[in-house]
Amino acid sequence: MEFTITGANAITYPYLHIWDWRVAIYLFLGGLAGGCMSMAAVANLRPGKETPKSQACCWRVPMMTPVILAVGMGFLFLDLQLKQHMYRFYMTLQPLSPMSWGSWILVLVFPAMIAFALSTVPESAMDKLKDGMIRNLIIKAQNSMRPLAKLNFLLGILLAIYTGILLSSFMARPLWNSSILPVLFLNSGMSTGAATMILMARRSSVKLFFTKVDIWLIFSEITVLVLLYYGQFTSPEASRESILPFFTLTSQYFPYFISILTLSIVLPLAIILKFLEISSDHSENIELTFKQKFEMNASAVLVLLGGAIIRFALVYAGQLSKFTGLS
Repeated sequence: MEFTITGANAITYPYLHIWDWRVAIYLFLGGLAGGCMSMAAVANLRPGKETPKSQACCWRVPMMTPVILAVGMGFLFLDLQLKQHMYRFYMTLQPLSPMSWGSWILVLVFPAMIAFALSTVPESAMDKLKDGMIRNLIIKAQNSMRPLAKLNFLLGILLAIYTGILLSSFMARPLWNSSILPVLFLNSGMSTGAATMILMARRSSVKLFFTKVDIWLIFSEITVLVLLYYGQFTSPEASRESILPFFTLTSQYFPYFISILTLSIVLPLAIILKFLEISSDHSENIELTFKQKFEMNASAVLVLLGGAIIRFALVYAGQLSKFTGLS
């Protein structure tokens, strides 16, 4: 299998592309869903929130998260060549197969997501529901909001890091085969989750809180990205050559250089750093102006765009990498 996917003979393998944009979107949405799970849990567990300790203060993102993951799994389904055999993933569990673990993780996180979403249903929506099974389920979930939030926080980390493990398990692709890649995807997933919280939050204090959180996440993301490049550069020749698309200013590799460096790191960091100065000069109860909210939301959009570009760049650049000498 590894010889097949690293074949470099132009006659035997005139065109070989394992994964395309559908997988890149799936990896992005999977990481985003994991980040939303964890960040929504943080919003409802953090000390000093506006609502009582046992009552949810954030409900939009928990409601969105199952939909985000379902859409991501839809793109993964589109990538399957033999779609009618998808059920076979759930006929067995292979302990040494990341894909087998992933297929089960994706299914098992849904009940936790939905239960947490139900626990955050606001009172205004509850008043519109008639007595019945759904209302009873919501009441039971609301009584366990904090335990469900803690469970979602952990499962969100597991889901986000799995998207990186899926790539790093491919030993035949030097760019992917790095133990740092899952950490990068975890960081990026948490950062995009925080960005989603900024976009969806209505309270200024919540926007400021997650802006501060996202600053640290982006600093961490930069560090991990540098370590990924450093690890590849100091590794054998195949790994060193795998990062050339990101540092080669040619017509073929120029999009990789610009997309990774500018969109995923420089612009989001430069904009978010401005809000560090804004938030440090005000109390948590400050009401942000329209301009401040617009700038903060624009920063969050750039973070989301950067997270998507990281997935696309690594998925495509990883398939350019190969071990030399194989043909």
